[in-house]
Amino acid sequence: MAEILKTADARRALAEEIRVAHNIQSPRVIDAIATVPREQFLPPGPWQIQGGEIPAGFFPGPAAQPRLTEDSDPRHVYQDVSIAIDASRGLYNGQPSFIAAWLDLLKIGEGNRVVHIGTGTGYYTALIAHIVGRSGMVHGIEIDPALARAAQKNLAGWPMATVHEGNGSSGLPSDIDVILVHAGSTHILDAWLDALADAGRLLVPLTVSMPGMSSTLSKGMVLVITRNKDNWEARFASPVVIYSLQGIRDEAKAHALTKSMMSGTFMKVRRIRREAHELAPTCWLHGSTVCISE
Repeated sequence: MAEILKTADARRALAEEIRVAHNIQSPRVIDAIATVPREQFLPPGPWQIQGGEIPAGFFPGPAAQPRLTEDSDPRHVYQDVSIAIDASRGLYNGQPSFIAAWLDLLKIGEGNRVVHIGTGTGYYTALIAHIVGRSGMVHGIEIDPALARAAQKNLAGWPMATVHEGNGSSGLPSDIDVILVHAGSTHILDAWLDALADAGRLLVPLTVSMPGMSSTLSKGMVLVITRNKDNWEARFASPVVIYSLQGIRDEAKAHALTKSMMSGTFMKVRRIRREAHELAPTCWLHGSTVCISE
């Protein structure tokens, strides 16, 4: 019983550290971190952890060398570090503070319907499930069959969460309040925009491959889109390094995205245009059905 209390104390301490250090405004996000048992979504310990500033997603950054915890005490996982799910494949459960900032930015609330693309083994899907509560719903989507099976098993205690195998490009439910794309894409899909309810929010990292970087990783900026009836407001939120979205990336579109990023005009982006129009000076990244516009 004492060990359980110590683990619960460690969870609460991590949640409070993240709240203060990263200015998380949502009490529900902090309560989720303080409540959901992270070790349930990881392989058995000892765990390989990656300290320092981890860029994003499930993958470690170069700031610190991986190290193994001295034992299987679950308190080890309640640090703001990335923890290996499968180190041989570079699969990590990323820093909680990074994703907490995304969940806070998206203003996820009780009763919301959420799609989480890139659910991994389910820890961050469980945090979202805790936030939306029993009146909400979370659809976790994972392209890796083994990870999808693990997530489905791990999330058995969260009846508001379901897991689907796929890449998130089709078959999405309608009237969704929040879509979180937990991997780097070269472009925005019509399917994501179409699935949003009025006032719905979409967060997607728009990324490109960089010389010298692992082929599984890409670098770019996080774009947040809010639907206002038939208008889509947009703004870039922060830089990101993250695992690349599988099965959706388009190299021709990645080339165009690279050119737009090199312009250094991220902060001018204001909306998404979906009507047919010719390329104009206000088109930050022009597309036939989705245009990121100034």
